[in-house]
Amino acid sequence: MTEQRRREQAADAGRSAGPSGPQLAQRARDQLAEITGYQAEGITSLERAEDGTWFVTVDLLELERVPETDDLLGSYEAQVGEDGELLGYRRLRRYARSQAHDAGGGGG
Repeated sequence: MTEQRRREQAADAGRSAGPSGPQLAQRARDQLAEITGYQAEGITSLERAEDGTWFVTVDLLELERVPETDDLLGSYEAQVGEDGELLGYRRLRRYARSQAHDAGGGGG
């Protein structure tokens, strides 16, 4: 049991050596905005995978319209390495600001 605890502590120490989750999320947000040329609206999810990479979902303003509720936003998922390097990204969905409800849900 003590050997297992030592391994867990070593793993925790290795994780804390790199950027924190919030730092990685901010970096992913900034990198997506730079790559796409779109304005970042916010970070909507952050998840660490078993392999140590992170998945960050960022909403970006793709098209401004009047009224603002008709703006088109894109929800992008970025995969980020433990060191903060952007490994890849993809757009998950595109939606009007007025229809920002979860696309995967039922009615509502």
